[in-house]
Amino acid sequence: MPDDRVPDEPGEPPLPRLVRAWVAGWALSRGTAPPVEQAEGFRIEVGRPDQVARYVLLDSSEAAVRTVAGAVTVPHTWLRAFVAPEVVATWLPPGWTAGPPTFLMATGLRPSSARAPDGYAVTAETRAGVTFVRVLAADGGLAARGQVAVAGESAVVDQVETEPAHQRRGLGSLVMRTLANAAVEQGATTGVLGASSDGRALYEALGWRLHAPLAGFVYRATA
Repeated sequence: MPDDRVPDEPGEPPLPRLVRAWVAGWALSRGTAPPVEQAEGFRIEVGRPDQVARYVLLDSSEAAVRTVAGAVTVPHTWLRAFVAPEVVATWLPPGWTAGPPTFLMATGLRPSSARAPDGYAVTAETRAGVTFVRVLAADGGLAARGQVAVAGESAVVDQVETEPAHQRRGLGSLVMRTLANAAVEQGATTGVLGASSDGRALYEALGWRLHAPLAGFVYRATA
C-alpha cells in the first residue's frame, strides 16, 4: 500500500535525519523531557492534560504502527507516523481519533530581509536554545508569533500563528524570515517544521519543500 512519501532530492537530508531533527527540536521548543529512542522511533513524555505522551515513528510500516498503537493504554497519547492519515487509520485498533492533517517540511536556511510593515514592531528573545519572535501592533497587542529551536545544524520552527485581525498583511512571512535569520545566526543550516494545511501554502511560498505527510492520531480509549 503506498505511503505518499516524497523522495529526497540530491543534496537534501534524507527523511530519517529530518525526522530526528524535528523530534529533537520539537521537544526543545515545547520544554518537554528529551525524546527516548525505541525500536520503532521515539517516545516523548509531554505531560499535558491534552497530550500525555507522543510517539513519533521512524519506522512507519504497518507492523510498527500496529505494535506501538496496540501497546498504548493511557488516553491522550498521540502517535505520529510519516504516512498518509487515511492509510494509518486502517491499521489502528478502536479508540484512536485522527488529528488535523499535517506535513513534514524542510528548507535550506539563509539570511533574508525581515522588515515589519508600518504600524508593527518585532521583538525576539532567546531562552535555553529557543528563540521567541513576537510581532506587536501599534496598540501593543500581539499580532503574530512563532518560535524556533536550534540544535546543531538543524532548526525546528514551531507554533507560528497570526491573529485573525492581522492576517493577510505579510506578518506570517515576517515571522518566518525573522526566525530563519535567528537560526542562521546560531549556526543552523537546515530548517524543519510540521505544517498545518493552512500553513503549508505560506511555507511553500517561502521555499519550504514537502517531504512527507505527517499523520497524527490520539488515543481516546474505548468504552
